[in-house]
Amino acid sequence: MRIIQITDTHLSPSKPHFNANWSPLAQWVTDQNPDLVIHTGDLAVDGADIEDDLAFSAKLLNEISAPVLSLPGNHDIGHMPGSAQPVNATRIDRWREMVGPDRWTYDSKHWRLIGLNSLILGADSPEEEEQFDWLEVALADAEARRIAVFAHKPLFVDTADEGETGYWSIRPAPRQKLLDLFAEYDVALHASGHLHRGWQGMHNNISLVWAPASSFIVGDMERDMPGARILGAAIHTLADTVESEIVEIDTLSRFVLDDVIEEVYPRAKKAPTAETTI
Repeated sequence: MRIIQITDTHLSPSKPHFNANWSPLAQWVTDQNPDLVIHTGDLAVDGADIEDDLAFSAKLLNEISAPVLSLPGNHDIGHMPGSAQPVNATRIDRWREMVGPDRWTYDSKHWRLIGLNSLILGADSPEEEEQFDWLEVALADAEARRIAVFAHKPLFVDTADEGETGYWSIRPAPRQKLLDLFAEYDVALHASGHLHRGWQGMHNNISLVWAPASSFIVGDMERDMPGARILGAAIHTLADTVESEIVEIDTLSRFVLDDVIEEVYPRAKKAPTAETTI
């Protein structure tokens, strides 16, 4: 199975700053002729508050000829409690109605793919508890299939035992719970987006991949992090093992968020560093 992972497209009819990268991205995906496309979130600039953003973005996504599975990002359904746009039932329901499930499983003969809603992890909510219960069943029911997990947010930025990173990664308690489950069920891959970086690594026996965004890179407005500041996608080939390739797509325009932050995400300039919202 050959999977193209795209992420962080940040599309909008009213803030079209990054829309120019959609057509070359979609053409590149078509040229790759994948078995499946997975979008790992931040489909829209502001789907959390603006329905037209989500509708516009979902329409474009549906034009891809290959089968597509999607997961929500923080700009699609909101983020943690206390943030400017906390996740709530209205935002999740809008995503489900206009785009699709916020979590899912997809089975091939030899692999089970699991998509997680990473924006509710660490919220200490009934929805988070319900998703963990669902996840454990999904892992246990994989039978002889190998397992790959997709989500918007990475498990960690620098190290698996790091503390609270605010905006960027999954909080320590749910992170450890995920890592314990992944070890128990021999998860082979965790692939995410969110950081607008391309990076690959390993933790124990899990292959970790951050797919690069297709919309923009982040410059000096944010601290340096692992990985390459490129625009592109990731290709995952699932056979007896998993092989992942991060691809820089040279037909994408190299937009830099720093140049337009006040136009696209003006509230981000007012947020504390740990909670920067891109």
